Amino acid sequence: MITGELKNKIDRLWDAFWSGGISNPLEVIEQITYLMFIRRLEDIQTAKERKASRTRKPIEHPIYTEETNELRWSEFTELHPESMHQVVRDAVFPWLRELGGDDSTYSHHMKDARFTIPTANLLTKVVDMIDDIPLGEQDTKGDLYEYMLGKIATAGQNGQFRTSRHIIELIVEMMAPGPRDEICDPACGTAGFLVAAAQYVNRTHKDALLDLEQRRHFNENMFHGFDFDSTMLRIASMNMLLHEIERPDIRYRDSLAQGSASETERYTMILANPPFAGSLDYETTAEDLLKVVKTKKTELLFLALFLRLLKPGGRAAVIVPDGVLFGSTKAHKELRRILVEDHKLDAVVKLPSGAFKPYTGVSTAILFFTKTNSGGTDNVWFYEVTADGFSLDDKRTPLLTENKLGPVPTTQLDDVEHAKNNLPDVLARWALRNGSEQQRDRTEQSFCVPKADIATQGYDLSLNRYKEIIHEEIEHRPPMEILEELELIESEIQQGMSDLKGLLG
Repeated sequence: MITGELKNKIDRLWDAFWSGGISNPLEVIEQITYLMFIRRLEDIQTAKERKASRTRKPIEHPIYTEETNELRWSEFTELHPESMHQVVRDAVFPWLRELGGDDSTYSHHMKDARFTIPTANLLTKVVDMIDDIPLGEQDTKGDLYEYMLGKIATAGQNGQFRTSRHIIELIVEMMAPGPRDEICDPACGTAGFLVAAAQYVNRTHKDALLDLEQRRHFNENMFHGFDFDSTMLRIASMNMLLHEIERPDIRYRDSLAQGSASETERYTMILANPPFAGSLDYETTAEDLLKVVKTKKTELLFLALFLRLLKPGGRAAVIVPDGVLFGSTKAHKELRRILVEDHKLDAVVKLPSGAFKPYTGVSTAILFFTKTNSGGTDNVWFYEVTADGFSLDDKRTPLLTENKLGPVPTTQLDDVEHAKNNLPDVLARWALRNGSEQQRDRTEQSFCVPKADIATQGYDLSLNRYKEIIHEEIEHRPPMEILEELELIESEIQQGMSDLKGLLG
């Protein structure tokens, strides 16, 4: 957890950027990201120098040379503000764009780095804030970046890049990635899913990651993210870097376009919240995807893509708009049929309609499926999430204390609190989906539906299609009793009118 003092400093810094003419939160994060990376280069160089001193050998792959030493964080931050601003603008950033650095994907994305901090005063504030951050502590770095990314949610059209952290954590907990998985998010945005997966593996498979080969897989081959927004790629790479994944595969790619054949059946797990809105031209879309499902709808094309990217036996958890579940077009029906009949559809988790406010009120669900190429769907598990711990209006205010939020709260919830946060219950019942969940009635919050029933309904996957409503039996009064009461009322009204006439004279 970052301190309230540091949060306040970030908030003030945000205000300073706004006052300085930089109001786009993505640009704010990007500028802070560049400077955090430059400070990280300083830390790497210092570590290399210490190692060289201990071993009495030359520095291996130095980042800075005698000619560029003045561009180090420790050097330019000691300058007068105006001089520092000039050095960073005219020397550090041009050098940064040409940096081979540590050969990470982040260094690659730095080729387009632009310095847009307009004043020496604002740069000084940013530098002071970064100097206050203990960047050697993974949790602090990660929490800081999460706090900054959270501000994107208030950015109107930029909100589509971010999925709420507690929803991501629910999905990762349910998918339970292992140390040998290869995980991909083909619409990665700020890499929230990949970061959460890395944190899960770090927490649950500590012993496995002590193995040198396994650790190398974790750092270099486990996490893959694609996006076609350069700013997102830089932010995603830095987010991964701050969570101790040194060489994640974060690449520029239009995932739905031609030319992705090399990725076929490469990954064991896909975690994604692909773009909902919009459609594509057939000419720019990969032909093999259109063979699976002839449509321009991006949400359907992404599902077809995920089936292509997964290895046989690979699993996916994907957020989709409700229309995917019950859409009546030929493409909608065929894709659902493929998931149910040709592969193994594991679950449909319905999210409340306000889960993605303030930037969209679209109703959504999470699809969980396994690629088999040979069927395997026996029963599909459904769960209706009615509360995720936050208000479902534009403010998304927490309804419980922090220790009772998310899918794995540190304090057990009672029935009243469960009504405000269903996520721990989702996780608990998910673990029982092949056991006691099979016996639940369809009037309950979760239940299972046999494949035959789904096929009969034209592969409709909307929860309400199968949920049964309890109708309370109301005991009605006998008709004669009601008529007698009405006659009595009428008699009293007539008597009242007669009395009123007598009073009036």
